[in-house]
Amino acid sequence: MAVRIRMKRMGRKHRPFYRICVMDSRKQRDGEAIEEIGTYDTSVADKSKRVTINMERVDYWMSVGAQPSDNVATLIKKVKKNKFGTAAAPAPLIAPKEPEPEAAEESAEATAEASDEGAATEETPSE
Repeated sequence: MAVRIRMKRMGRKHRPFYRICVMDSRKQRDGEAIEEIGTYDTSVADKSKRVTINMERVDYWMSVGAQPSDNVATLIKKVKKNKFGTAAAPAPLIAPKEPEPEAAEESAEATAEASDEGAATEETPSE
């Protein structure tokens, strides 16, 4: 039997939650697991608290031949080195700029001139 350490998706739509499980590689993604050894919650703000893994069980299963999936291997590596990075700070809020009063007066004058020119061409009689 080929044993893999991989994630089983739980949770609801647009709110994923994963259990890190030891499974037969031929089972479906959300099928029966041999053992559940951790969790991964993507909605937790603190990146270091998103993953909880029982490293003793991971070491045991890897010693008997279980292969981690690519994503689980990355999580295991980050847990061992304790390098999760930090979440990027949100962009600062910037108040919208108000138009300058001079620019508003100039645009009002330009529209007034355009309407005067249009009125002048309409007044000319055509014979």
